[in-house]
Amino acid sequence: MRELIIGVVSSLIATGLTVTAGWFGLSWPRKLLLRLSSRVSGLGVVRAYKKQSAANNDLAADLRSARWIKALVGRGNELTRDSFQDVWRQRHTRLRSVHILLPDPADPGGWLRSREEEMRPVDPGFEPGLLAKQVSANVDYLSAVISANPKVEMRLFDAPHTCRAIITDRFAYFTPYLTGTHGRNSPCFVFGNGSVMYDHLLRTFENLWGAGR
Repeated sequence: MRELIIGVVSSLIATGLTVTAGWFGLSWPRKLLLRLSSRVSGLGVVRAYKKQSAANNDLAADLRSARWIKALVGRGNELTRDSFQDVWRQRHTRLRSVHILLPDPADPGGWLRSREEEMRPVDPGFEPGLLAKQVSANVDYLSAVISANPKVEMRLFDAPHTCRAIITDRFAYFTPYLTGTHGRNSPCFVFGNGSVMYDHLLRTFENLWGAGR
């Protein structure tokens, strides 16, 4: 009962602050409301972005300070961009390991084909086989990175193409891919270590890693 009362009071206070501060054009109450509701629910959301692309700068900063990185990616395009460049160049010494999961370009389960069919009505460029070609290119890119960086390992997975998860020892960046929406335009949520969702995403990654090739 005590926890329930605290939760209700916290939510009321946060909501009041949000409404009041809205009159003055302030953005911090929204972050406060997010943290309070996250603490009460136990989900552990520390940040939220309307679009995955808006999280790139924060992601890059968190990767630079990580002790380890585990990334479950859809196509792997983010691996070739600025977010990961300091990781590949080994510009910080505290990083111990990087595990990357990419879809199997052979697509034995048909998950890439399913995503293409889902996206084709809103983006006609998603012709059959496109995702497999893009994944193959990123597998080649990462293979070159691995040859120069012994801390990096890669495996291929065969599972639904429905999300992206980049996990460090402190945070988990989670993007659920929306139907008919590019991953970069889907929302991104950041969960703190020890939260329900962080633990779930880490467990999911480890299961797929163990089954990968």
